[in-house]
Amino acid sequence: MDRGLVILLHGVGTNGANMAALGRALAPALPGVVFESPDAPGGSGPHREWFSVVGVTEANRQQRVVAARPGFDGVIAKLIDQHGFANAVDRVVLLGFSQGSIMALDALASGRWPLGAVVAFSGRLASPAPLAPATGTPLLLIHGGADPVMPSSESVRAAELLSAAGVRVTTSIVPGLGHQVSNTGLAEAARFLNDVLT
Repeated sequence: MDRGLVILLHGVGTNGANMAALGRALAPALPGVVFESPDAPGGSGPHREWFSVVGVTEANRQQRVVAARPGFDGVIAKLIDQHGFANAVDRVVLLGFSQGSIMALDALASGRWPLGAVVAFSGRLASPAPLAPATGTPLLLIHGGADPVMPSSESVRAAELLSAAGVRVTTSIVPGLGHQVSNTGLAEAARFLNDVLT
């Protein structure tokens, strides 16, 4: 069996092929790890989404995340089964960006997936209370300090709430970085995952 499976989760309006580049960048630092970058089930053509952001508000975002769970879980379960990790989900990692991070954090916060780790770039915790996380799943939050789309305060808040719920959280705010993944962030993710997937 491979050392681990990292599932890369894209943001809204893009697709799995876009996230595959991150997998290629991480692969040399993570020998023996398989990478998958699926398309979200929502949206159309190359513009995929885990849930619609049309008319999304603070009041209805949680409902949309919950409604997106069955489709999300189906994508994740299929990849885990394909790669033979159904009985080894503690060696599966979700690595998300933006909306992909929202879904990865929800998978952790709801306790549905007792994974090896979650890495969330430029994310937000949008899961309804009460949080019931799988506390054995470590979390790395990486966020640009100058993100104009998803403020870095969202990762700080996620860290506070999930730490309080028993999750081991590492937070890294990258000064001056916008809504993107930097080489610094990728290197930090690689170090984190090498520690997790020993």
